[in-house]
Amino acid sequence: MPFADLSRLSSHVPLRIQLIAVGEPGSITLSGLLHPLRLAEKLLGATRMILTITSPQTACPSDGLTLLVADDEVHPPANLRDLITLCRQSDCWGAVGSAVLWLARASVLDGVRTALPWALYPETDDAAERAILTPQLFECDGRVLTCCGGTASIDFALTLIEQIFGVALAAQIREALCIDRVRGASERQRVALQARFGASQPKLTEAVTLMEANLEEPLGTDGIASLVGLSRRQLDRLFKQHLGSVPSRYYLDLRLQRARQLLLESNHSIVQVGLLCGFSSGSHFSTAYGGLFGMTPREQRQRRT
Repeated sequence: MPFADLSRLSSHVPLRIQLIAVGEPGSITLSGLLHPLRLAEKLLGATRMILTITSPQTACPSDGLTLLVADDEVHPPANLRDLITLCRQSDCWGAVGSAVLWLARASVLDGVRTALPWALYPETDDAAERAILTPQLFECDGRVLTCCGGTASIDFALTLIEQIFGVALAAQIREALCIDRVRGASERQRVALQARFGASQPKLTEAVTLMEANLEEPLGTDGIASLVGLSRRQLDRLFKQHLGSVPSRYYLDLRLQRARQLLLESNHSIVQVGLLCGFSSGSHFSTAYGGLFGMTPREQRQRRT
């Protein structure tokens, strides 16, 4: 289940969450985190949760969750190395927005599944690419959390609240903020592949485009490889190197993400949703959906009400 590792943070009483803000205080990235988390703090009380917002100069060690937060076009603080050391003392730690790139360049995300803002893909270098850059909105890999920022910060904050404090509190905050749907960790930044690879990996981009265009009647991996002019082994290597996945798994996740969108936003029956996303068997659809999202399609549909 996405973000399942965060359940251990619920044992912190109170849970201390520190946001180290770099740049403008009114940025979308920071505001998207602040509004849900401040409301959670108010509803829970100081005995359950304490939220602090600090500058790079006033940050201090925290035993709970520490996130370095920055919008685009902000330069890293001079004491970045010290801040990274401070962050890593927390039970869970990470970065949101352009701060994700700073951590990747500092080589502290090597081998870690990382949600980097799509607009920053052209700025990655060899050091940053040792991280496993994914096109997702946010990622949780062990103790490390990353989020692409922008409006995804709202989804990220609400997911944190739900995983740590429960569905009921998250639903209460969603209602208060008039938020109808929370995008999941596995949902993709829409233009991440094009922004990241551009003309450098046309075969990979073409393969993913074929997958996205054929969700209802999925193509076989051998067929996709043939259509883009690669061998099966070459296609597997491309996906593993650049997307941290094999083609069949990546394709399945695309179909399931589309199914989640239809369950939440359409009036199609669950059977129809399965068929529209290439699942001829209801049991296979339910099992695959539960493996990615931690709930059955029926439970997902019930959550929209």
